[in-house]
Amino acid sequence: MENEQASQAAEGEAKVITLCGSTRFEAEFAEVNQRLTMDGCVVISLGMFSLPDLPDYDWTADSSDLEERLGATHFQKIRMADEVYIVDPGGYVGESTRREIAYAESLGKPVRYLSRERLARTGDGPERESDRT
Repeated sequence: MENEQASQAAEGEAKVITLCGSTRFEAEFAEVNQRLTMDGCVVISLGMFSLPDLPDYDWTADSSDLEERLGATHFQKIRMADEVYIVDPGGYVGESTRREIAYAESLGKPVRYLSRERLARTGDGPERESDRT
């Protein structure tokens, strides 16, 4: 896979990958972003992991529309991607991420998971019900 991505980058056809997952995994997002970038991919990530501390700005007044706007923006990022990569250490996928996965799949986008790649590399990771059957 890495050689394929490297050859795509050499030909000017870098794969575009959008990262999805919980904002609580900021360090893991940075790690995955760096690894995929080093592999020659164009990585689209989250715009922010927490609300910025802006002087004289009241986030509570803006909160009614903020979540919807951020979600719509992230769906646009999914549409722009060749592939979606789920940052899910330990296999955690929240409600928003589940919606993003369903949306990506409805568009026919390939979806990869950090937890499954770690499991394949190390043999460590969460055991899922589907893995036991």
